[in-house]
Amino acid sequence: DILDFSKIEAGKLEVERSPMSVVDVVEKSCNMLDHLAAKKGVELTLFTDPKIPPKVLGDGLRLRQVLINLANNAIKFSSGQQRPGRVSIRALAVEQGPGSITIEFRVIDNGIGIDKAAQVQLFRQFVQADTSTTRRFGGTGLGLAISRHLVELMGGEISVRSEPGKGADFTVRLPFETVPDNGREAVEFDFTGLACLV
Repeated sequence: DILDFSKIEAGKLEVERSPMSVVDVVEKSCNMLDHLAAKKGVELTLFTDPKIPPKVLGDGLRLRQVLINLANNAIKFSSGQQRPGRVSIRALAVEQGPGSITIEFRVIDNGIGIDKAAQVQLFRQFVQADTSTTRRFGGTGLGLAISRHLVELMGGEISVRSEPGKGADFTVRLPFETVPDNGREAVEFDFTGLACLV
């Protein structure tokens, strides 16, 4: 975080634009945090919109960094409560045009929540909701500031909706160029024997 923030301050942090799979990025982010969620007794769920194209132009590494940062916070702040912690990560196609798509990434938790006054300061560096947050949960106060810079570098926006005791809903909206599929055949999936919980 310190290194990335130093690069941001120096104007040296750049994002790439190369073909990437949004679904893969989101799934790998969840896989990285699955063990942490289980260890803290938090249910981590994932949904990716089937309308998201197989490939878009973007920076998969930086997108994963933002998602891991938001989901890690969500797990941290929804654990250790009287009710079971729950964190949901969702990727939704919200706007689609010729050669472009806007995807909304939402990280929703049922944690301690954030009051309105703290939300104003939330994306500033070295700032946490209050001093007791640092003592109780740790952290540098850099993660959300870096996430905001990365999202803005990728041409998007980040916002939060929350109330104390009612969890938080962080939303990242990012525009992407779609990659032509070059006439590839549609992939067929065999669901034989798959267990499904409804």
